[in-house]
Amino acid sequence: MLNSTQFRAEFPSLADTVHLASCSQGALSARLAYSLQEIGYSLRDKGAPWDVWMAEVEWARERFARLIKAAPGEIAVLSCASEAAFQVASSLDWSHRPGIVTNDLEFPSIAHVWLAQAGRGAQVRVAADTGENVEAGAYERVVDENVNLVSVPLITYRNGARLPVPDVVRLAHEHGARVFVDAYQGTGVVPVDVRELGCDYLASGSLKYLLGLPGIAFLYVRDGLEHQRDPELTGWFGRVNPFAFDTRLLDFPGDARRFETGTPPVPSAYAANAGFDLIERVDPQAVQDHVSELVEELAERLAAAGERVASPAGARGPQVAIVDDDPNALAARLAARRIVTAPRGRLLRMSFHYYNDRSDVAAVADAIALCRKS
Repeated sequence: MLNSTQFRAEFPSLADTVHLASCSQGALSARLAYSLQEIGYSLRDKGAPWDVWMAEVEWARERFARLIKAAPGEIAVLSCASEAAFQVASSLDWSHRPGIVTNDLEFPSIAHVWLAQAGRGAQVRVAADTGENVEAGAYERVVDENVNLVSVPLITYRNGARLPVPDVVRLAHEHGARVFVDAYQGTGVVPVDVRELGCDYLASGSLKYLLGLPGIAFLYVRDGLEHQRDPELTGWFGRVNPFAFDTRLLDFPGDARRFETGTPPVPSAYAANAGFDLIERVDPQAVQDHVSELVEELAERLAAAGERVASPAGARGPQVAIVDDDPNALAARLAARRIVTAPRGRLLRMSFHYYNDRSDVAAVADAIALCRKS
């Protein structure tokens, strides 16, 4: 297993850059750079090596399954979390149980998929008009026997707050509703066990804490879950045998592959596997402990300096967010010092991975203090 110092050495760019934007895009590793050369070589050497490419996609499926303690047959390989949410929503029947419950800390493209189901009769309920966090009690007020799907992020993109997913899952199941978990802001730095969570669906992707690139996402679908209807979006990889090329047969696999569509994102699968090469060489609990220590240290330093920390104490994930009148301008000033952050709305977000260390905390805290003085 790699310790944090050894892990950091896998990212050459960190020699002159403080990367605090994993909530948007993970830092570039040497392995990721090599993976892009590898797929280029496969094109040059083989021309159209579909067997090699499909093996790469299947390897990514298996590794994501292992990461979240699922079986490969419970994982669909898709292009993005929005597609994963749509596939779930389109496979549900809203005629008898029209309710979808979400909250204001949901990532917009997930929330937009739920809203778009109104045309099929779905009715969206918002658990709370939220500030920095959402408590399980907010869901208790809106979940009842008319709800078909409850959506809850593992960690919100907005300020890095952890949500009470196990409590929400128990509540939803008590009322016969299914649960969709957006784990994009956690997988890679927060241990995820879908058996312990008990959720019915979970979506994540490669570009953030899993250290890959945009273009590939994974949808977990709990084995044995009854499908209320077939998904509306499909394609040749949504068939029992994609390479049968039968234009007259629309057969859906019994497992999660039924949610797949067209040709899988092969280049992004190479990138995803480069990320898994690193993620699989660390202890998940050690990663979470390391990241949590850095998050708390930065939050304390910023609060002591008079900054308004928007990430709630006691419920922080891998991110610290501060309120700013112009976070884009602040991010630009930090970028001039080679400190990469991720502004969103009125917040400047600073997120941590196992490759970050206390020097990064000091660098960004000192730089923000200087920006306030000038």
